[in-house]
Amino acid sequence: MSTMGNEASYPAEMCAHFDNDEIKRLGRRFRKLDLDKSGSLSVEEFMSLPELRHNPLVRRVIDVFDTNGDGEVDFKEFILGTSQFSVKGDEEQKLRFAFSIYDMDKDGYISNGELFQVLKMMVGNNLPDWQLQQLVDKTILILDKDGDGKISFEEFSAVVRDLEIHKKLVLIV
Repeated sequence: MSTMGNEASYPAEMCAHFDNDEIKRLGRRFRKLDLDKSGSLSVEEFMSLPELRHNPLVRRVIDVFDTNGDGEVDFKEFILGTSQFSVKGDEEQKLRFAFSIYDMDKDGYISNGELFQVLKMMVGNNLPDWQLQQLVDKTILILDKDGDGKISFEEFSAVVRDLEIHKKLVLIV
């Protein structure tokens, strides 16, 4: 992206949570990660960050950041994605981000299968599949207030908001 150094060219939504200095720092970080200088970040380039290398959900985070679905994260997607972790980011935005990690097919619900897949990424082989499935089934039963067999954003938020997880989703730029 040739306009990366020119703050005046950033779309307004990119600047909502970051000031010009923060965007410049994110720009430098993005360019440092963009090892092949393609203007977008691949999964491998994200994995070059030591803090992400062993994070089991890094591929889900990349999928959420990758709004156009091309398998890579360009600078605009990077800024919009990281803005969800900004101190200035609102609670709703952070809850939506957390929800989208589990809502793999982006249909607005977390199904039994999606919850199983994401938790499997997190626990790996530390828990047998049958035990994990029991945990998933129990979680769906508890959170699914309207009885449709899946978790809506509202049902998810009601529980997660009480845990105040969104307050921990903060990135210091």
